[in-house]
Amino acid sequence: MTLRIYDSLARAQVPLETREPGRVSMYCCGPTVYNYIHIGNARTLLWFDMIRRYLRYRGYDVTYVMNYTDVDDKIIDRANLEKVPPEGITSKYTKAFEEDMTALGVTPADIVVKATDHISDMIEAIEGLIAKGVAYEAAGDVWFSVEAFDGYGKLSNRTLEDMRAGERIEPHEGKRHPLDFALWKSAKEGEPSWSSPWGEGRPGWHIECSVMSTKYLGMAFDIHGGGSDLVFPHHENEIAQAEALAGSEPFVRHWMHAGMVQMESEKMSKSLGNVALAHDVVEAYPGEVARYWALQGSYRSQVVFSDDSFADAKVAHERLQQFLESAKHALGDDMPAPVPVTRGDDDVEATGYIARFIEAMDDDFNSAAALAVLHDLVRNGNKSIEGAQRGDADARDELEQHVVDFLELTGVMGFSFELGSASSELVDGLVGYLLELREQARLEKAFDRADSIRDKLIELGVSVEDTPAGPRWRV
Repeated sequence: MTLRIYDSLARAQVPLETREPGRVSMYCCGPTVYNYIHIGNARTLLWFDMIRRYLRYRGYDVTYVMNYTDVDDKIIDRANLEKVPPEGITSKYTKAFEEDMTALGVTPADIVVKATDHISDMIEAIEGLIAKGVAYEAAGDVWFSVEAFDGYGKLSNRTLEDMRAGERIEPHEGKRHPLDFALWKSAKEGEPSWSSPWGEGRPGWHIECSVMSTKYLGMAFDIHGGGSDLVFPHHENEIAQAEALAGSEPFVRHWMHAGMVQMESEKMSKSLGNVALAHDVVEAYPGEVARYWALQGSYRSQVVFSDDSFADAKVAHERLQQFLESAKHALGDDMPAPVPVTRGDDDVEATGYIARFIEAMDDDFNSAAALAVLHDLVRNGNKSIEGAQRGDADARDELEQHVVDFLELTGVMGFSFELGSASSELVDGLVGYLLELREQARLEKAFDRADSIRDKLIELGVSVEDTPAGPRWRV
């Protein structure tokens, strides 16, 4: 099996071809830390966490880099609004971002970098671009000349004329072409600034990512990710800067872009005001439900944010949780524990559900198909539970294997189901005792008493399902 991904630059699905065999170098644009991130930002980063997990599962040695933009006009505006120094804004919202990511099951990147720690690297790159004749100084600002780079527009597949017609462009003294973009901005009173050959100032947004990604991953690294809203101008400008500075060497081997989140009929955007903050979502829903919602469609697709879509995700996630809890009741001390597994291309043991899961995910990380495999496993696993409860030894063996496969696949997707704590053992015992009393009442044809026990359990939040093999319950 060969892992194939949709490459935004090639505009086609292609085999993943890495710079070094067995290794993947990956960069994803992180947040500008001036506010809580919205659920669209969170979904993009959750997805690249999923991609990293799956690549490691498939045997790759992955180095994943993510940045914080901690110097920007938005940060300065927010600091002025809250009447605190910019550092107070960036530290506050960096902490909030990390808390949201933890709630969503997103593990930190292997290397996390901040723009303000790399100002000297950016100045050096800007000097190199000026020396190559693709950038110029004007009144303390430095601009990249889009006309000086032949490949400008190749990622967004637009000409300069198309871009100029389709973009709202603000004039600026000293710019030679309306689409030229800032590499260095001269300082304004009250703003953070650094010394440079062009005077006090700060870097433009676009230079940050091209400099930091190549510093840690080198040119021609394997995957550059981000939201589809970054294709133009941000990623287009990254390509121009990096490739103009390096010469003929390509900046990135594969470009991957996550689709946007829609609320009602509009793209989710802080500027439009139709935003659901990740901070609020993880307070309203368990983080794993939000993770399920984010993964139930292709990373490239646009998804709808609504109470109904989250309610559906909650039901589907509870179905998975219920299977594992029921399996625990049936297997007792024989319940398998999660074991990290790697499934490389040469792994001949990948069969059944595992093979189907890999086939789905190797197809451009088709998580919708992968989750369908998981739910198919659960349907058949529930049948094994009924057999195991009747004392069928073969069904019990099948159930154990279903659980092993379930834990492997959900682990790859970043889900964790905690079972077996002291408090849950107490609940198991008490609920089990009440169900025994209910069964005794039914045998004695004391149906009012049996119904009363069931009603009390439901009142306490315990759902009871009568099956041919006996009652099953879940909280």
